[in-house]
Order: sequence, then C-alpha cells, then structure tokens
Amino acid sequence: ETSEGIRTLATKNVEVITIEPSIRQTLLDLLSDPNLSYILMMLGVWGLIFELYNPGLIFPGIVGVISLVLAFYSFNTLPINYAGMALIIFGVILFVLEIKITSHGFLTAGGIASLLIGSLMLFKVESPLEGVSLSIKVVLSTVGLTAAFFVFVIGMGMRAQRLKPKTGIAGFIGEEGEALSELSSDKPGSVRVHGEIWRAVTAGEAISPGTRISVLDVTNLQLKVKAVTK
Repeated sequence: ETSEGIRTLATKNVEVITIEPSIRQTLLDLLSDPNLSYILMMLGVWGLIFELYNPGLIFPGIVGVISLVLAFYSFNTLPINYAGMALIIFGVILFVLEIKITSHGFLTAGGIASLLIGSLMLFKVESPLEGVSLSIKVVLSTVGLTAAFFVFVIGMGMRAQRLKPKTGIAGFIGEEGEALSELSSDKPGSVRVHGEIWRAVTAGEAISPGTRISVLDVTNLQLKVKAVTK
C-alpha cells in the first residue's frame, strides 16, 4: 500500500541481501531492555554512593559514572516517566544525606520508599511500545539490596558512636592508675596512668598515696580522678 494506491511486488527469484546491524545499533538494542537500563542506573547510583562514602577509592566512581551514562543513553529509546525518575533521584539524595547526617534511619526509610515507588513508576504503562515493562523481581531485589546495605552502614555508624575513644585525651576517661601523692579537690598531686605521671585533683574526698584511681575528666592537662572502690 503506497500513497499512489495498492501495488504488487514481484518477489519471485529476488536476491536476498542481509544487512547486519552496526555496533552502535547492536549496543542500543541491548540497552533498550528496561530491566538492563534500570540495573545500570542503580549500579551507577551505588558506585557514586560508595565513592562518596569512601573518598579516594576511584574505582566505584568510575564504574558509577560509566553505568549512569549507559543508562541515560538507553533511556533515549524508552518511555520514561519523569515523575518516577524524580522520586528515584530524591531517594538517592536521602541516602547520601544519611551518610552525612545522623537521622537514626529516618532518611534511609524515606529513601527506600521513594526508590521503590519511583522504580515502579519509571516507565509509562500506557506506552505503545510492546514489552516495555520493568520486572517486579528486579525492582524488589534492587531496593532490597540497597536497603540492606544502608541498614548495615547505619548499624556500623551507631556502633562506632558508642565505642569508647581509644586515642587522644578522650581516651583517658575511665582509665585506671595509681596515686603517687596525696590528692584533694583543692590540692593537686601526682598520679601514674599508662606509665605516665600526671597532675591530678580529686572529684570529692581526699586520696592517699598508693590508692587505685580512675580518671573522670581531663582539663588543661590536669586529671580529675576518683578512688576505685572494689
């Protein structure tokens, strides 16, 4: 059927010529799979988040940028819902903020919800293109892995906050030593802590030489201590 009407093509004994697709066409055909493009996008997000969480690793950042570029390249052939894309980007922002701000998991919960809803909305369901749909298994697996990773990161961060400092002046708090001279709250004396001799005052009653002491505070290189009761 042509603009001039119906025409009959004589196809008997014609030569069949096969035209192979170019490398660009083959790559674009491969990337046009919505599941693959979604996975590439999330790999890119993961790579950038790893790079932000561990600056200087370089490799995750490179993988992340390449994956994002390939994902956006494939999006040119897919019916993208920009509302879904906006929700995914917002979820990523919340994940990054969770790394920088202690919210006790609220930012991560919001990021997971935003990522899940945005992923389900990412492609237009009313598109005339057949087969353009995102597998629910891919979405749930990806969101689940992302949630597990950030729950692990948050847990590690909270445990690190509860750890006692091991170095510096703060590391002396709670350490025990021995009084070398008589101590009182208004009369400094000498104590030995970690093999070092420090000036110290008591937080209450006087302490006699040879008494085991525990460090309560450090101010201007002077310790405030109390006697260790057994």
